[in-house]
Amino acid sequence: MTLRARMRAVLVLFVSASGLATGCGAASSLPGRPAPPAASHRLRTSAAPTAAARAATARKPAAAPTRPAHHGPARQLITVTTRGYGATYATLTAYAGRPGGWHRVLGPWTARIGRNGFAPPGRKREGDGRTPSGSFGIQFFFGVLANPGVRFTYRRIHPYDFWDDDPASPRYNEWVDQRRASPGTSPEPMDVSGYDYGAVIGYNTTRVPGLGSGIFLHVNIGIATAGCITLPMGKLLTVLRWLDPARSPRIKMGAT
Repeated sequence: MTLRARMRAVLVLFVSASGLATGCGAASSLPGRPAPPAASHRLRTSAAPTAAARAATARKPAAAPTRPAHHGPARQLITVTTRGYGATYATLTAYAGRPGGWHRVLGPWTARIGRNGFAPPGRKREGDGRTPSGSFGIQFFFGVLANPGVRFTYRRIHPYDFWDDDPASPRYNEWVDQRRASPGTSPEPMDVSGYDYGAVIGYNTTRVPGLGSGIFLHVNIGIATAGCITLPMGKLLTVLRWLDPARSPRIKMGAT
């Protein structure tokens, strides 16, 4: 086992033992290791910046990691549906827009969603354990592991990368490099195995405080999420390699 792998395994075991977390990916377990028991799994992996450090970095903008997806009529569509708002298992299906309408190309597959199911449209709130309902774009892809061969912009994760889920933070619902700016109070670490591969779903892109943050499509670790959508690794990679920003993909999700 490499030094990096050993460090990630120690992090997973510490999260499981401490019960400190709440983000989608922070409690993820490596293949062959037991997953932590459920919902809360956020862990800070480094000390929070001091007030002086926050003031010193406040003028520095967070890095802009991506080029936007092509804007135009959607020609790729992913649907994620359940039979009720409280369900934590969902059905994911992918469609391609062709002459004559939508044609299924992937799925139907079983996905996991929030530990409290889907939130009704407009009802998602930070920390409620629910996946938002609605139709959203795809912003960019990311991963702890190397680019698996995708068309979208791909951002590699490092130990200093966090997702700001603090509604009081000026960088709420943004990826933050902690070396350059404060990611807020108790941010979500990105360097975890649940985020070996993933995609940022364009939910709350205007960053309205408290409406929810960090909604991703990422690797399933065997449990419900804090609001994300997950698939097993192989199926997730199939979806990520299929998605094409030039075809303006959308993801539509909610209870039927």
